[in-house]
Amino acid sequence: MHIAQDISSGAALFRLVRFWGRRWAPQAAGSPHVAHVQVLEALDAAAVPTIAAVADQLGLDRSVGSRMVSEAVAAGYLQRRPDPLDGRRVLLGATDAGVTLLRQARAWQQRAFLEMTAGWSAADRERFGGYLRRLVREAPSR
Repeated sequence: MHIAQDISSGAALFRLVRFWGRRWAPQAAGSPHVAHVQVLEALDAAAVPTIAAVADQLGLDRSVGSRMVSEAVAAGYLQRRPDPLDGRRVLLGATDAGVTLLRQARAWQQRAFLEMTAGWSAADRERFGGYLRRLVREAPSR
Protein backbone atom coordinates (compact mmCIF):
# COMPACT_ATOMS: atom_id res chain seq x y z
CA MET A 1 0.00 0.00 0.00
CA HIS A 2 1.33 3.40 -0.96
CA ILE A 3 -0.29 6.26 0.89
CA ALA A 4 1.56 9.00 -0.97
CA GLN A 5 4.31 9.01 -3.56
CA ASP A 6 5.61 12.45 -2.61
CA ILE A 7 6.67 12.25 1.02
CA SER A 8 7.56 15.20 3.20
CA SER A 9 11.10 15.94 4.34
CA GLY A 10 10.19 14.75 7.83
CA ALA A 11 8.84 11.46 6.53
CA ALA A 12 11.96 11.03 4.37
CA LEU A 13 14.20 11.59 7.40
CA PHE A 14 12.33 9.01 9.47
CA ARG A 15 12.27 6.52 6.59
CA LEU A 16 16.04 6.88 6.28
CA VAL A 17 16.55 6.46 10.03
CA ARG A 18 14.25 3.43 10.12
CA PHE A 19 15.97 1.85 7.13
CA TRP A 20 19.53 2.36 8.40
CA GLY A 21 18.77 1.98 12.10
CA ARG A 22 19.30 -1.78 11.94
CA ARG A 23 20.91 -2.48 8.58
CA TRP A 24 24.27 -0.98 9.48
CA ALA A 25 24.76 -3.37 12.39
CA PRO A 26 26.01 -6.47 10.53
CA GLN A 27 28.42 -4.40 8.48
CA ALA A 28 29.89 -2.12 11.16
CA ALA A 29 33.54 -2.70 11.83
CA GLY A 30 34.94 -4.09 15.01
CA SER A 31 32.17 -5.33 17.25
CA PRO A 32 29.84 -8.28 17.26
CA HIS A 33 27.65 -6.20 19.59
CA VAL A 34 26.38 -2.99 18.04
CA ALA A 35 25.13 -1.98 21.48
CA HIS A 36 28.74 -1.21 22.45
CA VAL A 37 29.01 1.27 19.58
CA GLN A 38 25.68 2.80 20.57
CA VAL A 39 26.86 3.23 24.17
CA LEU A 40 30.12 4.81 23.01
CA GLU A 41 28.26 7.18 20.68
CA ALA A 42 25.87 8.12 23.50
CA LEU A 43 28.74 8.69 25.90
CA ASP A 44 30.47 10.90 23.36
CA ALA A 45 27.30 12.99 22.96
CA ALA A 46 26.56 13.26 26.69
CA ALA A 47 27.34 16.49 28.52
CA VAL A 48 28.32 14.56 31.66
CA PRO A 49 29.75 11.02 31.29
CA THR A 50 27.29 9.14 33.52
CA ILE A 51 25.06 6.10 33.16
CA ALA A 52 21.99 8.34 33.38
CA ALA A 53 23.30 10.53 30.56
CA VAL A 54 24.03 7.50 28.36
CA ALA A 55 20.53 6.14 29.02
CA ASP A 56 19.03 9.54 28.21
CA GLN A 57 21.00 9.82 24.96
CA LEU A 58 19.78 6.35 23.94
CA GLY A 59 16.20 7.08 24.96
CA LEU A 60 16.20 4.24 27.49
CA ASP A 61 15.32 3.94 31.15
CA ARG A 62 18.24 4.00 33.55
CA SER A 63 18.16 0.26 34.29
CA VAL A 64 18.49 -0.71 30.61
CA GLY A 65 21.19 1.94 30.12
CA SER A 66 23.02 0.60 33.17
CA ARG A 67 22.93 -2.93 31.78
CA MET A 68 24.28 -1.75 28.42
CA VAL A 69 27.05 0.20 30.15
CA SER A 70 27.93 -2.85 32.28
CA GLU A 71 28.20 -4.98 29.14
CA ALA A 72 30.46 -2.40 27.48
CA VAL A 73 32.63 -2.32 30.64
CA ALA A 74 32.84 -6.14 30.67
CA ALA A 75 33.82 -6.11 26.99
CA GLY A 76 36.64 -3.68 27.77
CA TYR A 77 35.25 -0.63 25.92
CA LEU A 78 34.39 1.50 28.96
CA GLN A 79 35.76 2.10 32.42
CA ARG A 80 34.03 3.40 35.52
CA ARG A 81 35.59 5.77 38.03
CA PRO A 82 34.20 7.58 41.05
CA ASP A 83 33.20 11.20 40.56
CA PRO A 84 35.68 13.24 42.61
CA LEU A 85 32.99 15.89 43.25
CA ASP A 86 30.13 13.54 44.15
CA GLY A 87 30.95 10.20 45.76
CA ARG A 88 27.47 8.85 44.95
CA ARG A 89 28.03 9.17 41.21
CA VAL A 90 30.12 7.10 38.82
CA LEU A 91 31.75 8.66 35.78
CA LEU A 92 32.39 6.74 32.59
CA GLY A 93 35.25 6.90 30.14
CA ALA A 94 36.16 5.09 26.98
CA THR A 95 39.15 2.76 27.16
CA ASP A 96 41.72 2.64 24.36
CA ALA A 97 39.73 -0.28 22.90
CA GLY A 98 36.54 1.82 23.12
CA VAL A 99 38.16 4.76 21.34
CA THR A 100 39.40 2.40 18.62
CA LEU A 101 35.97 0.80 18.22
CA LEU A 102 34.26 4.18 17.94
CA ARG A 103 36.81 5.35 15.37
CA GLN A 104 36.26 2.16 13.34
CA ALA A 105 32.49 2.58 13.49
CA ARG A 106 32.70 6.21 12.42
CA ALA A 107 35.04 5.34 9.55
CA TRP A 108 32.49 2.76 8.39
CA GLN A 109 29.71 5.36 8.76
CA GLN A 110 31.66 7.79 6.57
CA ARG A 111 32.30 5.11 3.94
CA ALA A 112 28.58 4.27 3.92
CA PHE A 113 27.70 7.97 3.49
CA LEU A 114 30.16 8.29 0.60
CA GLU A 115 28.77 5.14 -1.06
CA MET A 116 25.18 6.35 -0.67
CA THR A 117 26.04 9.71 -2.21
CA ALA A 118 28.55 8.44 -4.79
CA GLY A 119 26.54 9.89 -7.67
CA TRP A 120 26.40 13.34 -6.10
CA SER A 121 28.74 16.21 -6.74
CA ALA A 122 31.24 16.99 -4.01
CA ALA A 123 29.40 20.28 -3.39
CA ASP A 124 26.04 18.51 -2.94
CA ARG A 125 27.59 15.92 -0.65
CA GLU A 126 29.23 18.60 1.52
CA ARG A 127 26.06 20.74 1.60
CA PHE A 128 23.93 17.76 2.67
CA GLY A 129 26.55 16.69 5.24
CA GLY A 130 26.57 20.22 6.60
CA TYR A 131 22.79 20.18 6.96
CA LEU A 132 22.97 16.83 8.77
CA ARG A 133 25.59 18.16 11.19
CA ARG A 134 23.47 21.28 11.76
CA LEU A 135 20.41 19.17 12.47
CA VAL A 136 22.37 17.18 15.06
CA ARG A 137 23.76 20.35 16.68
CA GLU A 138 20.37 22.05 16.87
CA ALA A 139 18.27 19.03 17.83
CA PRO A 140 16.96 19.06 21.38
CA SER A 141 18.97 16.79 23.66
CA ARG A 142 15.82 15.09 24.96
